[in-house]
Amino acid sequence: MRTSLLLCVLALIITSCNNEPNYTAQEIIDKTIKVSGGELYKSVQITFNFRDKVYKSTRQCNKFMLERFATDSTGQITHDMLDNDGLMRLRDGKPDKVHDTLIAKISDGINSVHYFAHLPYGLNDASVNKKLVEETSLKDTEYYKIKVWFNQDGGGTDYQDVYMYWINKERFTIDYLAYTYEVNGGGIRFREAYNARTVNGLRFVDYKNYKPKTKDYSITTIDSLFKNNQLQLLSKIETEDVSVELLDKDC
Repeated sequence: MRTSLLLCVLALIITSCNNEPNYTAQEIIDKTIKVSGGELYKSVQITFNFRDKVYKSTRQCNKFMLERFATDSTGQITHDMLDNDGLMRLRDGKPDKVHDTLIAKISDGINSVHYFAHLPYGLNDASVNKKLVEETSLKDTEYYKIKVWFNQDGGGTDYQDVYMYWINKERFTIDYLAYTYEVNGGGIRFREAYNARTVNGLRFVDYKNYKPKTKDYSITTIDSLFKNNQLQLLSKIETEDVSVELLDKDC
C-alpha cells in the first residue's frame, strides 16, 4: 500500500514538472504582441529612417496613415501617403498624379517596410491565418514555430506569400522569421533579429537577411539550412533614429 502511494506521488511530481502550458497559435501571437507593446500600437505615431528615406506611421481611432519621404539629388522631396482611402503623392508639397500602373508597386513598397518594422503588430489582422507547426530549437533556444498565411480578401497583392515565425518560448519575442515571395521569379528569405531595443514602450529589432545557398529549400525546413550554415547573408535591415509618440486614445 505504501509503495503504491509513493508511486502515485512520484507520478504526480513528474507530471507536474513536465506540464508545460499548451498554447494555441492565437494565444502565442497574442502574448507576442503584448510583450512588444500591446495596446500602445493602436494609438501611436512611429518615425524612423531606413536606407536614406524617412518613414512615418500614424494609427489612431481605427484609422491609419503610412508615409514615406524621399529626397533626390536636387533636394526635391517626394512624400507618399497610404491610408484607409488609398495612395496620394506630393512633390515638394504639391499633389503629383501617380500612374495607375505604379499605384500597387509604390503602395506595396511602403507597406512592406512598415510591416517588418512594426512586427508583431499586424499578425492579428482579419486576413491573417496562423498555425502552430511545431516546437523546435535554434542556437540552444526553444521556440514556437508559427506559420502565417493570408486570405485573398484583405491580404493585399502579395496574399500568396507565406511566413514562418520562430517565437521565443520564454520571452515571447520573434527572434527569427522566414517568408516566401512570388515577384521577380519568387524565392525565400530568412531573417535573424538583433539589436532589440524598446522605444517609449514599443519593441524594435533589426535583421540579418539571408537567402539559401542552394535551390533545395522550403519554408518549413529553412531553419535546418540556417543550423547547417547553408544560408548566405545578403544584407542587414536596420531602422535608425526611431521615435515613438503615444497619441490620445479617446476618439
